[in-house]
Amino acid sequence: MNIILLGPPGAGKGTQAQMLERDFGLKQISTGDMLRAEMAAGTPLGLNVRSIVESGQFVPDPVMIALIENRTLQPDCAGGFILDGFPRTESQAEALDAMLAARGSRIDAVLLLEVDVEQIVARLAERRAPDGSRRADDEPETVRRRIQVYRDQTAPILPYYENAGRLRRIDGMQSVSAVHEAIVSALGLEK
Repeated sequence: MNIILLGPPGAGKGTQAQMLERDFGLKQISTGDMLRAEMAAGTPLGLNVRSIVESGQFVPDPVMIALIENRTLQPDCAGGFILDGFPRTESQAEALDAMLAARGSRIDAVLLLEVDVEQIVARLAERRAPDGSRRADDEPETVRRRIQVYRDQTAPILPYYENAGRLRRIDGMQSVSAVHEAIVSALGLEK
């Protein structure tokens, strides 16, 4: 099963993807983690990505599609994967569908974690990186810009998936375990 987790920054997509990976063997693919790894490695792509991410903008489509394609071809994704934070635009959704269809694959379900934006801003202001520092993209003004970009660019793709019958809406303001149970139920999975 291949699924996508959607929702504004801080909605809990990463947490829920990790839980699905643990419980069902699907491989979590966090585009944010892939991009942060590139930035940490100091690659030319990473340096370019850093300036884009820190300004609250999104990485260009061709770069993201290539990263996703390469990653989903890895052996650990053979049993299915969870995309966390991608696609963000209708053009990315179309490119993802085309790329997967060329390989005889598809996205089976799209899960939208619906949350209260102001609570998300407060939640991210408290989030810390593994070394205890605050991530630059978690500063309140940057979060608000990222949420606005999400509203402007990502929210319009919801009809694309809804019309295809793949969109499932999940109340993301519940406890982490309740959100997980709602996702499992929406996907028709059994533990």
